[in-house]
Amino acid sequence: MYSSRCDLNELYLNSVYMAKITKKIAKKVIKEPEQKTFGVVIVGTGGQGLITLLEILSDAAVKQGLDAKTSELHGLSQRGGSVEVHIKFGQQVFSPLIGAQKADLIVGLEMQECLKAAYFASPLTKFLINKLAVVIPGKAPLTEEEIVKNLKKFTKSIEMVDANGICARELGTPVVSGIFLLCLAAFKMMIPLAPETILEAIKSSVAPKHLELNIKTWELAKQIAGQE
Repeated sequence: MYSSRCDLNELYLNSVYMAKITKKIAKKVIKEPEQKTFGVVIVGTGGQGLITLLEILSDAAVKQGLDAKTSELHGLSQRGGSVEVHIKFGQQVFSPLIGAQKADLIVGLEMQECLKAAYFASPLTKFLINKLAVVIPGKAPLTEEEIVKNLKKFTKSIEMVDANGICARELGTPVVSGIFLLCLAAFKMMIPLAPETILEAIKSSVAPKHLELNIKTWELAKQIAGQE
């Protein structure tokens, strides 16, 4: 979903309000048993390659014998605008959309965008966030401390990674920071897909001229995860 980035604070406050309302309603509703799925929300800005990440995740899930459904919600399509994509995978998936407090993992390619994604977070949700703040015209960028403080109202499982800096330093370009975060999530077992399956999905999803760089990104993620 592409949208304006001038309303991050308002949308964060809406996330807080809606999460509280949803929690109250959930206590009153008796739910039928549902098929276990794993839900990932990826947020960032236009031009960061979120659709490619969605394709890789979907392909990896299918290669691992799972059902997968994705959602690409497009609004105001502009480079630098807010982008949000969803994927759910499991033995059987009926809908790709992830509801309030239902995300298992939220990957943020831009850290301010994660405030909007807080709506999908529960105390069990994990955040994996790139330490990148894209300037919003007319707005002072929020600090990492401010963002983490607010996200901790939803979950304590928040990991910040300087993906742009690591990729620029080790690979010569930050353009693969999203691929790096996705591979890192697999190596850290934050997502139930084998790193080797992610690699195979990269090989089948990425254009041949970019494949070598993306394979090196996978190898870098493996190295970084092994150092921790």
